[in-house]
Amino acid sequence: MPNELDSLVRADFSRARFKSFINSVFAVLSGKRNNLLSYDDIKEKLKIGGPIYRGVKTVRVNQVAGSLNRYHEFDRAFLPKEDQLAGRWQKVDRAFYEDVHLPPVVLYKVGEVYFVVDGHHRVSVAREQGQEFIEAEVRECATRVNITPDIKPEDLEILGAKVDFLERTGLDGLRADANIKVNIPDGFTRMLEHIAVHRYFMGLDFKRDVSELEAVEHWYDTVYLPIVTIIRESGLLEDFPDKTEGDLYLWTLDRQHYLYKEEGQPLLPPEQAAKQFVEENE
Repeated sequence: MPNELDSLVRADFSRARFKSFINSVFAVLSGKRNNLLSYDDIKEKLKIGGPIYRGVKTVRVNQVAGSLNRYHEFDRAFLPKEDQLAGRWQKVDRAFYEDVHLPPVVLYKVGEVYFVVDGHHRVSVAREQGQEFIEAEVRECATRVNITPDIKPEDLEILGAKVDFLERTGLDGLRADANIKVNIPDGFTRMLEHIAVHRYFMGLDFKRDVSELEAVEHWYDTVYLPIVTIIRESGLLEDFPDKTEGDLYLWTLDRQHYLYKEEGQPLLPPEQAAKQFVEENE
């Protein structure tokens, strides 16, 4: 029986390595990255806080999508990328067949994503064996933006810009229901510029100094939200499935400034600008 089990765990590892090889080939051909998420990258770009100990919990294996310091050794499906991982991987796999209880893995939680601190082989074997859940000691890190397991490394630049936007504006504290999303790389930078211009003209209209927080609230309530409301009511997003409300807001203002600069048309109030944009794209 031991020889049979040895052969079984070796075969399991060989199969996992072959799957990893196929994934790497597909990644090269498709141009998509196949690495686990790096906790350090997330920490740097999203400026997360913590971690705070949350105790031992049962975690969905498919929510474990990153690593603290071994993200180069496993692919995005947590398959082993190196033959040198065989020894430890097969020992954990053997424990699975022998129904040996292993200690909980240690995970950091950021949004809806878990990063492995300790227990990479246990997560890899659990996923390869089709386990849906795994026992884990969880430490949660605070974040101003939510991330999900399907996040791609290239998404981090935009999410990092969103964190900067929220730190600069405090919008998530001023308007708790505001959750602006963009797919345009410089979208949040352009919104900061919009707010700065809006603040300038508010000062001219009100004939007094306007604080940054007042300008943010006024911009959101009188410029951004009216445009987005009309976009929602029109159902225009159905025609642009890869875009967000924030993207269409930016397109609306881009179109307005083009008409103003190139064709001399007057700038319209936000609601009218949005209606014109919707009509042009119906």
